[in-house]
Amino acid sequence: MWKAERNPEAGDYLVKKYHHVLDYVIQRFMISLPKTVHKDDIRSYAYEGLLDAIDKFHLDGDFKFETYANWRVKGAIIDGLRQSDWLPRSVREKVKKVEKAYAVLAQQNGRSVTDEDVCQHLGITKAELNKTVSEAALSTMISTDETVQDGENDLVRRSNAIKNEQAESPEAHLYEQLLKEALAKAIDRLPEKEKLIVTLCYFEELKLTEIAEVLGLSVSRISQLHSKAILRLNSAILSIQENY
Repeated sequence: MWKAERNPEAGDYLVKKYHHVLDYVIQRFMISLPKTVHKDDIRSYAYEGLLDAIDKFHLDGDFKFETYANWRVKGAIIDGLRQSDWLPRSVREKVKKVEKAYAVLAQQNGRSVTDEDVCQHLGITKAELNKTVSEAALSTMISTDETVQDGENDLVRRSNAIKNEQAESPEAHLYEQLLKEALAKAIDRLPEKEKLIVTLCYFEELKLTEIAEVLGLSVSRISQLHSKAILRLNSAILSIQENY
């Protein structure tokens, strides 16, 4: 009804039916955003993403609509934030340095990298490290969930963004295997609290507020530990990309 006739009532029905997708994604973003970013702006980006998903979803595709809409809503929020350039370049540069430090130290030490290791490597204090991690919480989320468009205009995660024509090639298969192995090892090496947060967030799909209740910690502390875990995982991906 909506695709064929653009019936307003059908559109309203679909938006209400999948409104929970908006709320879920918005909450996950807002938990990490600085106060300078308004929730109304994020909701506006998310709403555009949901409408885009409704327009472009194919019933005969391989994904459930909720999964597809989740990607579209995330992508719309990320695009909106990028266009507004909410994160200062100085913070972006600090994040890249911290991420690079995790990658270098992990290769050198062959173990989980501590905050002290990173601080010593970069010549910064632990307070400075924590401030950078807190400021860049969403930046790490974007780095992990960054989306690209393939030839069919379907959104896929960056970590799975291997072109279709290479899907059967030995090189693409090897890269995918190396990436999976690197991420598995990186997750296994995470400090216990960070590993637990990653498990609860991405495997059990709990919200950060729910994880805070489970672990008896503040939401801001959970957000900080989550960001550090993502920085470590990003460093594993970075190492594979540089050495492949």
